[in-house]
Amino acid sequence: MTETDGALATRLATEAGRLLMKVRGSGDGPAGDQAAQVFLAAQLNAHRADDAVLSEEAPDDPRRLAAERVWIIDPLDGTREFAERGRVDWAVHVALWQRGVLTAGAVALPALGRTFDAEAPEQVSPRGKVRLVVSRTRPPAFAERLAAAVHGELVPMGSAGAKAMAVVRGTADAYVHAGGMYEWDSAAPVAVARAAGLHTSRIDGSPLVYNRPDPWLPDLLICRPELARVLLAELEGVAA
Repeated sequence: MTETDGALATRLATEAGRLLMKVRGSGDGPAGDQAAQVFLAAQLNAHRADDAVLSEEAPDDPRRLAAERVWIIDPLDGTREFAERGRVDWAVHVALWQRGVLTAGAVALPALGRTFDAEAPEQVSPRGKVRLVVSRTRPPAFAERLAAAVHGELVPMGSAGAKAMAVVRGTADAYVHAGGMYEWDSAAPVAVARAAGLHTSRIDGSPLVYNRPDPWLPDLLICRPELARVLLAELEGVAA
């Protein structure tokens, strides 16, 4: 290995993003999913052939459950937004899980020309009024009550990666999701958010666990660390 896992994750997310920008003109979201999947699968096979892969765009290989190293990827997070002209809230996720821990991760926001990675985390600055990013198509049923409880405002957005990176970038303060997602939706964003010093957990405060037999994750909270206690306390009431 001449390239570290972190450097590889960052390069692959960035290069897949550049490929997607070329494909995007067709306006075909599924074409983007497929193109990025083919690219990432080929690169991981070339550079980490002994590792397992869990991807949204490929059949699940149960051998990953016995593997010590598993790449968890979402070749195109936010297919709907990718297909809509002018939207920037879509992403590429590349993460590495090793023996129960996320050890590398990168999230590319190709339409913004930026890639965020766990090896070079950004410094998250405090803000004023609490801004909570939620799904633009399926926000939690309790989202408005939570925002009111913390005297905040909701910011609808596409792509889990884009929402998580909004907190990393400091343009939002928390990302709250309920109603379910898959491990590839959050693994890379969580790795980057943790490296930036942010709080990451389930909405009940329990840890996020990856590379499970069923890759479904019911919910997620990413937020500035000083907000974690108050948000978890409010979530205990509004999400019950």
